[in-house]
Amino acid sequence: MNPRSINVAVVDDDSSYSRALERLLRASGFTPLIYSSAEVFLRVSARPRVDCMILDIHLYGMSGFALQHQLAQAGSVPPIIFITADEGRDMPERARQAGCIECLQKPFTAKSLLEAVGRAVATLDKNSG
Repeated sequence: MNPRSINVAVVDDDSSYSRALERLLRASGFTPLIYSSAEVFLRVSARPRVDCMILDIHLYGMSGFALQHQLAQAGSVPPIIFITADEGRDMPERARQAGCIECLQKPFTAKSLLEAVGRAVATLDKNSG
């Protein structure tokens, strides 16, 4: 699958983090879709196809886990990479139990994020072939 055809939604209420992720994803050939909250993501009626989500666990308002749960109930969960600044040891395990590809602790490296996006894209390739 061509990276340019991969839409990666970033849902994070930290605008500086979102901008950095947007630049990284764009420079790596992906199409970033930036949302400042779970509620904004859900409100966008003409949202493009989302192939992968980078989803902050702790958002103002609806949490990343709550958004993932709501998408699962609707039957439309793309591969998710959870990100968090929470240092709790149980957070990565909770994220994996929620069915994510990866749970990354902020600050994470560009390489670790892009590797996780690569694994998410690989699941798309498997499901379409």
